[in-house]
Amino acid sequence: MLKTTVIGSYPVPEWLKLHPTAETLIDALTVVLRAQEAAGLDVIADGELGRWDLTRNAPGGMIERFVRPLQGVQTELTRTQLEHFQARTAMSYRGRPAGVVIGPLGEGTLDLKRDFERARQLTCHPLKFTITSPYMMAKVLDDHYYTDFERLTLALADLLASQLRGVGADVVQVDEANLPGSPQDGELAAHAINRVLDAAESPERAVHLCFGNYRGQRIQSGDYSQLIDFMNRLRCDHLLVEMTRRSASEIERLREVAPPKRFGLGVIDVKDLQIEEPETVARRIEALAQRLGEERLAYVNPDCGLGVLPRVIADAKLRALVAGRDLFLGRQQTDHDQNTTLG
Repeated sequence: MLKTTVIGSYPVPEWLKLHPTAETLIDALTVVLRAQEAAGLDVIADGELGRWDLTRNAPGGMIERFVRPLQGVQTELTRTQLEHFQARTAMSYRGRPAGVVIGPLGEGTLDLKRDFERARQLTCHPLKFTITSPYMMAKVLDDHYYTDFERLTLALADLLASQLRGVGADVVQVDEANLPGSPQDGELAAHAINRVLDAAESPERAVHLCFGNYRGQRIQSGDYSQLIDFMNRLRCDHLLVEMTRRSASEIERLREVAPPKRFGLGVIDVKDLQIEEPETVARRIEALAQRLGEERLAYVNPDCGLGVLPRVIADAKLRALVAGRDLFLGRQQTDHDQNTTLG
């Protein structure tokens, strides 16, 4: 069956921001999970609320949630450290690094198993656990200890791999939104991500790729045709990729990704407030199935996380996703029945 899922983030309930306590965090997490269940999604996620930092009353985000608790990372930065990072033109979309590596990395207070179990106790639904790629983390750190990008990336990979042991999610997903702008690093990024995937104790392992959704904006240039070799190196079951703003010729290049890898295809645009009609979603799925082969489709999903959208829009887009998937499957069944009758 063609399943529906989310990528990760979900709009943070406003009352959590106003009253950040352990109790309101559980309440907010419950609401986020129930909203996805009510929309009819097959596989849900915690909306990245497991990354919420109660001490700072702020979302942990893709990077800070993982690196701030680590031993060997300094997060209170000097002016000189900031200037050193800002001189890196490739990171111009960020005003500061996620931290500065000043010593050997250790897990510190990071506890991903605890974060997962918090959500697992609140739902019986199939549950996804998301984690940021070690390559992407390394790119947004300023390294004053390893002084070698590969060493830093693999140190992060080993640390994240050790954290995943005991996380019994139905799907573990590694998110990578930086490599698409630096495809020349594909071999290293795949090597590091595979170390994380290999440690996952889950029946399904996924990698999400996009060209960035920083405050609703794309931040990486390039296209999927430059990433085929990288994708083929990954030891995952499926790849979740943004599709709604990609060209037809670029999408067709994904046929070069070798089976048995399958795809989770973005059919909901998260960079605008327009709510798709189910018919629109069904047409997008049908067009992608024709180009890639229906047998290669494992999931349909939003292009990226929903966290930048208002909740009412995010919920409506999720309902449209499920309705569009159902409409597509209904058409396929009708075609099958007609062909059977004609035969």
